[in-house]
Amino acid sequence: MAKNTICLWYDTEAEDAARFYAETFPDSKVTGVHHAPSDYPSGKAGDVLTVDFTVLGIPCLGLNGGTAFKHSEAFSFQVSTEDQEETDHYWNAIVGNGGEESACGWCKDKWGISWQITPRVLMEAMAVGGEEAKRAFEAMMEMKKIDVATIERARLG
Repeated sequence: MAKNTICLWYDTEAEDAARFYAETFPDSKVTGVHHAPSDYPSGKAGDVLTVDFTVLGIPCLGLNGGTAFKHSEAFSFQVSTEDQEETDHYWNAIVGNGGEESACGWCKDKWGISWQITPRVLMEAMAVGGEEAKRAFEAMMEMKKIDVATIERARLG
């Protein structure tokens, strides 16, 4: 058992979300499904209460806690991608499965969890700083899904 685990609150679909993540991302899996031993405020005995899973090697716990809390962009998974193909794969998996696009490489899955699908070329440009970072940043600000070729051109000026 991990010393530190990210707990994600879901209404009732923690298992569905965990299985989607396990199918979508490498080094991801569902490791346990636990049922409520008795009734609780948002469910009944026998309902799935928690789900143990990993996303890209990060240990997580999905909690089916009901409608009391909603996700926000204050928490997101940032996924570094190597190229446009990998960027498209993750973006399309999330958005195409009932999610929604946002700006600057951000999207939300259908359960409300925010994801940053971020090509390494963008992060490398930001790390360089100066005019190169400024050009890459300004190009990114016009995008929803990050276009790797456009970022590469912006880096060159």
